[in-house]
Amino acid sequence: MGETISGWQLEQWIEQADAECAALGISPSEVHWFLQELGGLDRLTLRLQTFKQQPTIPLGVPWSELTQLWQRRLSSRIPLQYLLGRTYWRHFALKVCPGVLIPRPETELIIDLAVSAVENPDNNGIWVDLGTGSGAIALGLADSFPMAKIHGVDTSLEALAIAKSNAQTHGLADRIQFHHGSWWEPLEFLQGQLTGMVSNPPYIPSDIIPTLQPEVAQHEPTLALDGGNDGLDSIRHLVETAPRYLRPGGVWIVEMMAGQGEGVAGLLEAQGSYSRIKIIPDLAGFDRFVIAYLK
Repeated sequence: MGETISGWQLEQWIEQADAECAALGISPSEVHWFLQELGGLDRLTLRLQTFKQQPTIPLGVPWSELTQLWQRRLSSRIPLQYLLGRTYWRHFALKVCPGVLIPRPETELIIDLAVSAVENPDNNGIWVDLGTGSGAIALGLADSFPMAKIHGVDTSLEALAIAKSNAQTHGLADRIQFHHGSWWEPLEFLQGQLTGMVSNPPYIPSDIIPTLQPEVAQHEPTLALDGGNDGLDSIRHLVETAPRYLRPGGVWIVEMMAGQGEGVAGLLEAQGSYSRIKIIPDLAGFDRFVIAYLK
C-alpha cells in the first residue's frame, strides 16, 4: 500500500482503457467505477479530471495489481462485478461471485411493484423470493416490509451462502429465512399462507444463451439463465404451483424477458386461479414483469 502514480500516468491509462472499452463494446463508465472501487479514487475527481494537475495520486492497491485486474476484465470478459466481488442494487452493496447471477438495475423495480401491490405494506405478511441468488430481492422485501416474514429459496448452496452473508451485512439476517431446495420444495409448511411470491427465474431460451455477451454467456451461472426451449419452463412451473401456497388475494410477481409478456399472461389466464393479470414495463419501456392475484 501507499503506492502513488502521477496525474499524467492516470490520464494516459484512462484514455487507453476508454479505447479498449469502445473496441469491445464495454460501457466506458466501467473505467471510473473500476478506479473508484479498487484504486480508491474520488468519483468527483475522476469526473472533473482534476487529477491531471496532481503530481502524485495515492492508490488503494498497487498499480501493477490494478492493471493486471483490468487486463483480466478485457481478455477473459469477466464481469467487473465478479472482479470486484460486489455490486450495488437499490441501496444495498451486495457481495457477488460467479456462483450467483449479478442483480440487474431493471430488477430493482420488482420491489416497488410488491409494495404497491398490497393495501397494507406494514402488516405481518409472509413473502417468498424463489431463486434468491445473491439474496437481493429477499433483502429488498425485508427492507420494504419491516413487519413481514421473508423466505428465500435456492437450489445452489453457494448462492445461499452469499445470500446469507448479504443479509448479515445489512442487518437483515433475523428477518429472512433461507432454504435449500427447488422452488416450493422447502416451503410445504407455508401452503395457503403467503401474502406474495416474487421471483426472477431463469427465462432465457436455451439457444439464445450462447449468443449473449461473453460476460453473461461465459461467466454467469447457466442454472440462473436457462429457461428451456422457449424460456418459460420455470415460469410455467410457478404459474401452476403458486396457487397452493398463496392465500386468497395473494400476489404473484415474476420478472421475464422482453417479448414474453403475452405468453406469461396467457399461462396465468389459462390456469384459472388468477385475476387482475397485468404486464408491467421496466423504466426503459420493455415488458419486464407480470403481476397477478390469486382469486
